[in-house]
Amino acid sequence: MKVVFHETFKCSYGRDPAAAEGRMDAVLDIIKDHVELLEASPADYGDIAACHTKAHIDHVSALGLYDISALAAGAAIQSATIGLREPCFALVRPPGHHASPDSSWGYCYFNNMAIAISKLKKEGKIKRALVLDIDRHFGDGPVNILTASGYVTVLNPYAADADSYVKKIMENLQEDVDIIGISAGFDYHKDDWGGLLSTEDYGEIGRLVKEACRKKRAGYFAALEGGYNHDVLGQSVLALIKGLRD
Repeated sequence: MKVVFHETFKCSYGRDPAAAEGRMDAVLDIIKDHVELLEASPADYGDIAACHTKAHIDHVSALGLYDISALAAGAAIQSATIGLREPCFALVRPPGHHASPDSSWGYCYFNNMAIAISKLKKEGKIKRALVLDIDRHFGDGPVNILTASGYVTVLNPYAADADSYVKKIMENLQEDVDIIGISAGFDYHKDDWGGLLSTEDYGEIGRLVKEACRKKRAGYFAALEGGYNHDVLGQSVLALIKGLRD
């Protein structure tokens, strides 16, 4: 399975937990023998501007974070494009699902998922899409950017226990779409902030998405969002990748 990545994502671009040193290495050390790494290219300004206002883009630029944020968005576009024909994972920093048209928070700057989905739609490669956000924190960015368009459904599942959470995902994957994009946060892990899911649960989520997409002949891909315990992050990413792939 292909994973879109860039060495720049290893850098500590900020002081927040999402930019902590060692995150990318913690994932790469686990997945490197199981995937094919592709080098990311930055998103064009126009692709970013399709989802964000000029004022917001200027704000990110003033923070000195335009280049790395554009690179993360570009990796998501590459992953989504590959995902139309085979599963793909964008291993990126910064994350994106708390980035709205004219604002962002939660360590996000540009909305990687929204930019990727919007790009596919603009190019006529999809008609309908589903975004499955499995991060512990509600993905307000894709909701604010994509749902008004009418062609995207955004699912932020919530449940009190792991079995119910996975079941809720299964019950909501039946919509007829051309692609499913997973905003792949891993901070719901039982050893992370969320304290809910096991590593194996991420594999099951990947399997459910794969089976649903194969039935409807849809594409599918994922982009990294949260996940803060480096001791379990790599194994969780690998579990999701294997679920999507095998």
